[in-house]
Amino acid sequence: MTTVQHIDQVRAIFTPDNSVTLKTVTDTFFPDLDKDFPDFKDHILISQFFFDEAWPTWEIHPKGDELVMLLSGDTDMILSNEDGSETIMRVSTPGEYVVIPRNTWHTARPFTPTTMLFITPGEGTLNALEPNGDPV
Repeated sequence: MTTVQHIDQVRAIFTPDNSVTLKTVTDTFFPDLDKDFPDFKDHILISQFFFDEAWPTWEIHPKGDELVMLLSGDTDMILSNEDGSETIMRVSTPGEYVVIPRNTWHTARPFTPTTMLFITPGEGTLNALEPNGDPV
């Protein structure tokens, strides 16, 4: 049965056969993904996040590109390059999006309260306090 959902409460997950599984957001949502879906292999997470401060960590997705679309707000998406330099992309108009290449450390620093939509290949995702740092 098809029902209306809200992305703040229920996230959509594309499975390897391209069907959609719905998962309620809980305090253990992210740890549960690896348990509920075998290491999240070949799955794509559709999610939305609000943030009004710089992300406390960097993240990387080794199994595919991530699409990040601005819904509201104004933010810099910062990508760490292999040579240690950074590429900063200002995303300030709703509907603008950035494709984060596979295996690229990235973070965000908002100028105003910001909401973004994320289409993420989640298998192997890591978070660290700095690019190439120890996972947190």
